[in-house]
Amino acid sequence: MKNTELIISSELDTEDTDDRVDTGSEVELRHLIFGEAQHGQRLDRALVEMVPEFSRSYLQQLIDLEGVTVNGVIVRKPSSRVKAADAGSIELRPTPQSQAFKPEAMALNIAYEDAHLMVINKPAGLVVHPAPGNWSGTLLNGLLAYDEKVVHLPRAGIVHRLDKDTSGLMVVARTRPVMDALIRLIAAREVSRQYVALAHQPWTGARAREVNAPIGRDPRNRLRMAVVDMERNAGKLARTDIELLQNSAQGCLVRCTLHTGRTHQIRVHMASISHPLVADTLYGGLAAAGLQRQALHACRLAFIHPVTQEAMLFQSVLPDDLKQALSQWGLSYN
Repeated sequence: MKNTELIISSELDTEDTDDRVDTGSEVELRHLIFGEAQHGQRLDRALVEMVPEFSRSYLQQLIDLEGVTVNGVIVRKPSSRVKAADAGSIELRPTPQSQAFKPEAMALNIAYEDAHLMVINKPAGLVVHPAPGNWSGTLLNGLLAYDEKVVHLPRAGIVHRLDKDTSGLMVVARTRPVMDALIRLIAAREVSRQYVALAHQPWTGARAREVNAPIGRDPRNRLRMAVVDMERNAGKLARTDIELLQNSAQGCLVRCTLHTGRTHQIRVHMASISHPLVADTLYGGLAAAGLQRQALHACRLAFIHPVTQEAMLFQSVLPDDLKQALSQWGLSYN
């Protein structure tokens, strides 16, 4: 049994793209004449036919970047219609999205690695996967720089994610068979993931509580998730076991064990029982105890190694900001 104690100084839907643009000259300008076959089509669809070596998604990005003209006028809407004999031009150039899946050297806190997988201790503030607003500087970019083999894996071997402002342990595959095996283990709920969280309001009632409530997109705010009634709104079953560790006058320190892995699951479930996480403003938490990010840390990760069949156990101590927050509320965590 491996048990690694770590101290750190500070918690899969994006589609990969293989679009490549020659960046030697940065921009290639192509002139186009739309024909009868494109007459009446949406601009983005017509461009797919005229520039077939690039994806529609990439071409839409160029439209958004004002890189496409029709009859000398910049066109800003992919849905604009073209006519036969219209003269167009398109600037083929790198976009943030087309450059997202590139290596970027960064310091990685690696708790464990072998030829098959790695366990990463992610700091708060690090985005796991490129997405709008964060097309670079992500863990994925760092993994591509660290291990050239993962360039051949979907999402660079990432099999589960932590939110940007959640710190703690993640497992990452280094080969495709191990990636597939880890995904199966997670789906079968055979990967144990535990978190510690600092929440508002003192805990009352039994020390242990099971929250079994489906989670889906919040129908009132599409930027959030929420506990939903699946007879009325789309959602997925979600279960979190919550155990009180310590109480204070201001709030509570709890340990959360995931049985499913829904987006923002712990944050949503804690808010649903009137204990939003400290500084989790998206779900009703307030900045307190010196924290400016949600008080959530992935403290324990356990699974059976897909290749060696060895029982793997990793634990991570709290980062400094959470330690200081606990101290302000008269709490401690061992």
